[in-house]
Amino acid sequence: MVVRKTAVPMPEQDPRERIKNFDEVALGYSPEQAVEEAKRCLQCKDRPCVSGCPVGVDIPGFIELVAERRFREAIEKIKETNSLPAICGRVCPQEEQCTKYCTLGKKFEPVMVGRLERFVADYELEVGSTPATRPEPTGKRVAVVGSGPAGLTAAAELAKLGHEVSLFEALHKPGGVLMYGIPDFRLPKEVVNAEVDYIKRLGVKLETDMVIGKMYSVEELLESFDAVFVGTGAGLPHFMGILGENLPGIYSANEFLIRTNLMKAYRFPEYDTPIKVGRHVMIVGGGNVAVDAARTALRLGAEESVILYRRTKREMPARIEEIKHAEEEGVNFHFLCQPVRILGGDWVSGIGCLKMKLGAPDESGRRRPIPIRGSEFTLDADIIVVAIGQGPNPLIPRCTPGLKTNKDGTIWVDEETSITSREGVFAGGDIVTGEATVILAMSAGKRAARAIHEYVIN
Repeated sequence: MVVRKTAVPMPEQDPRERIKNFDEVALGYSPEQAVEEAKRCLQCKDRPCVSGCPVGVDIPGFIELVAERRFREAIEKIKETNSLPAICGRVCPQEEQCTKYCTLGKKFEPVMVGRLERFVADYELEVGSTPATRPEPTGKRVAVVGSGPAGLTAAAELAKLGHEVSLFEALHKPGGVLMYGIPDFRLPKEVVNAEVDYIKRLGVKLETDMVIGKMYSVEELLESFDAVFVGTGAGLPHFMGILGENLPGIYSANEFLIRTNLMKAYRFPEYDTPIKVGRHVMIVGGGNVAVDAARTALRLGAEESVILYRRTKREMPARIEEIKHAEEEGVNFHFLCQPVRILGGDWVSGIGCLKMKLGAPDESGRRRPIPIRGSEFTLDADIIVVAIGQGPNPLIPRCTPGLKTNKDGTIWVDEETSITSREGVFAGGDIVTGEATVILAMSAGKRAARAIHEYVIN
């Protein structure tokens, strides 16, 4: 059998057009393209790609069904282990997980697992899903706090096991970081809504505008529920702690993206959410959030959108595909650059930076950036977006007696069971690990759901 050496390209919007809109950049495979890509899979007996998937999707199994044009069965195969395939197919770092271990990739370009997962998920969205089956009720009730990827996954898995699940979300829309943190051009909100609808069809009761820790405490939830899962994520922005950082004109990436994504600032005044951008926008950071903010700024009308990163392109934690898209769209990059002060009076006017060089690797495995003495330079800035990471949401840890936390404010859990130091309370996702990927949060939600099931039925 002759195997195609290169992956089937993903159709995309032209950069000159997409920079003018918030529509999705990647357009998705056609059925013919999906089948052609699926036929590249070698159907390895040892299935290394599965071992690279945090939620254990039967990757060769669903790809074989795609190759046979059995798309409905392919999505059902994925949903045996993954309740959010349309999301995972778009935002999971497959290049560091399943695709990384593809046998074909040792000699040729690996099979594009994420693109195929997205295709079958989108196929289901287009033709309609089969009715969700509900098992016999167990009579047990579980509260899930936070509707991000960890909470959505935990709620779905618990519902599939027959438990009555109530999902509490602090904001007015469910989805957590999927809704407020990732722009439409990467993850359309109708896709998130469709995945949430599937979870609701499983019987999960969703309650928005419910700030647990204010409206109800965890202790009060335990009076009505047999167990509580905390998946409140990492929504506390980090800042640099440098001179001038309190000037007007500085956003946390969290606020910048929430205003744009959740509150539709890009459609002002149709949506009553103003957002100021200006001509020169500086984004500090090198992860996916920084790249999202930089690409968003251009779409909001910035003449110049610049990412300031203290290492080189090689060390950037953002996905290679997202960096490529940003470069195509005109985002500029200043590498080996560390902000040290912010300039301005009534409003920010510039940012002072030091040039850096790379030293020996640090605890992350990346080479440590070292300041070059006397190398300071300044850049004009109308807006500065700080995207250097986020910490765990502190509300529930602070107001729940007996809930042990780690030094960084994350909730301590037993790694095997996800149970906290408080009887009946489980936790998972970024509130436990700190800021991580969507798929790792989903994996934590699955693991916690299994542990909660064992806890409530025994």
